Amino acid sequence: MLWSVLPILRLVSEDSLKDVDRRDASWKLSTFYFFYFALVGGIAPFLPVYLQNTGYGAAEVGQLMSIIMLTKLLAPNFWGWIADRTGRQLLLVRVGSFSASVFFLGFLLLHGFWWHALFLVLFSCFWNAVLPQWEVITLFNLGDGRSQYSRIRLWGSVGFIVVVSGLGLFFDYFSIHWLPFWLLAFLCGIFLTSWLVHHQPGKQGHGSFMEFIRTVKSVDVLVFFVTAFLVQLSFGPYYTFLSIYLSNLGYDMVTIGALWGLGVLAEVLLFIRMHKFIERFPLRMIILLCLSLTALRWLGIAYLASNVLLLVMLQLLHAASFGGLHASSIEMVHRSFKPEHAGQAQAMYSAVSFGAGGSLGAFASGMLVEQYSISTAFVLAGVVSALSALLLLIVWPQLNRFWD
Repeated sequence: MLWSVLPILRLVSEDSLKDVDRRDASWKLSTFYFFYFALVGGIAPFLPVYLQNTGYGAAEVGQLMSIIMLTKLLAPNFWGWIADRTGRQLLLVRVGSFSASVFFLGFLLLHGFWWHALFLVLFSCFWNAVLPQWEVITLFNLGDGRSQYSRIRLWGSVGFIVVVSGLGLFFDYFSIHWLPFWLLAFLCGIFLTSWLVHHQPGKQGHGSFMEFIRTVKSVDVLVFFVTAFLVQLSFGPYYTFLSIYLSNLGYDMVTIGALWGLGVLAEVLLFIRMHKFIERFPLRMIILLCLSLTALRWLGIAYLASNVLLLVMLQLLHAASFGGLHASSIEMVHRSFKPEHAGQAQAMYSAVSFGAGGSLGAFASGMLVEQYSISTAFVLAGVVSALSALLLLIVWPQLNRFWD
């Protein structure tokens, strides 16, 4: 099923970017995203259900899921530092994806909370390191056509949709305990497709670490990182408990998979035109709108998820809460940091948002669900998103040209 999509991916990606001077064909870059987010499509909706069926309680599920996010706090920064100083981004991607595949075998073969925790740490330390470097490689290959980034990144969303839809149907007929085997297959796909690309930025000179820190400490960058942290904090209940929540409300696995896929389909449609929005509108306006819609989405899921039509509408808001925010964030990081700091900058964005925000969100949502309910966790997620939008409004007059 996955390989049948790749010829289409190649044709559409090359056609959509035919006017861009690129060193490696866009379909090669897109294929990596396809498999990377196919793996995310296996983990986000189904791993919490797998862990619950293994016998873990809500707090333990939250703790194990938070490990995947927590390693994003340190691993990307460490690998980003190495990449900027060696210029060997491709080698790091290949080593990282291969090592992640090897360590995930341990998760598959050995069972028990501490074994699972150990191998999730080892696996995700390498897996979480590869995406920021691939973002750097992609932007380098696009050159002056980096506004077309969203049209390459959308194939990651396609991979996500294919997997959540396919596995949702698969798990209606077969046991959820087959999940680790599927995840291992996607990991192998990530490793193999990393060999399709041959051009990388290389070493961009000796960027001063203190200069990097000064950039991070500027008001504009600090505000950006705080909002990125808060929005991913708010995603905690979504990534950890949405599938369990919908299952408790009576939805079957096919419907749950379809709802996940629907949200990402909306993201894909936005990615197709996102470069036009970034060229036409200030980043601050795009990010503020997306933060506001994200707050509305979480509150809606808390109170209206039992109504399938309203839930469909709320899932369509994923276009804003992930697609719009992510594409805008990648552009913001690119504008704010010099080329010699590109690897560290993308890694820090990943660490602060998906790492610190995502891990705390998963952990906190587990505690909230254990003590209260999943709907309560979504209410607080909505409050956090609203606070991030409010922060942006407060500092609006102080933001510089990077936000325009």
